[in-house]
Amino acid sequence: MATTSSQGGTKTAPTRRTSTRKTSTRNPAAARRPTRTTTTSTQPKTPVAQVQLIAERAALVPVGASLLARDNLVSTVKGLATKYRTRASLERELKRYERRGSTARNRFERQVRKTRTRFDRQLRQRRSLVERTVKQNRRRLEHEVRSVRKDLEEQSGIVSARVEKLVSEAQGLIGS
Repeated sequence: MATTSSQGGTKTAPTRRTSTRKTSTRNPAAARRPTRTTTTSTQPKTPVAQVQLIAERAALVPVGASLLARDNLVSTVKGLATKYRTRASLERELKRYERRGSTARNRFERQVRKTRTRFDRQLRQRRSLVERTVKQNRRRLEHEVRSVRKDLEEQSGIVSARVEKLVSEAQGLIGS
């Protein structure tokens, strides 16, 4: 049964195939064999067909990209046109942007103040630690110097007493 299309060509109706089921006993050896699958390549078989495919792709990719960009632009323009249709809606959006900007500015300023405060606190802690360490080292050094001086004074007193004793003994031996 043939039908005529609007362009004047003929189109045949698809024929229906009926399949009959065959009943057979299964072969256990055939059931154990893996079934082979045939893979068909999507690449054309002839070099001419390959070149034709590459040329089609080279032409279709820029066309598709430009159509996608056009669709995005049209939807953006339509969205903006509906959003800013009246002066009141435009002013409302501008106020919204202003509020958002001031919120971001305030958040940034708070973060700067917090960072500065943290930095100042760490600086004070480090400075006080250095001052405390220097003060402890100075006290320890002064204590050591005092004890060494005291030891030297004691030792010099002992040495001078021995020297005086030796001198007096030497004078006694010389004068006798």
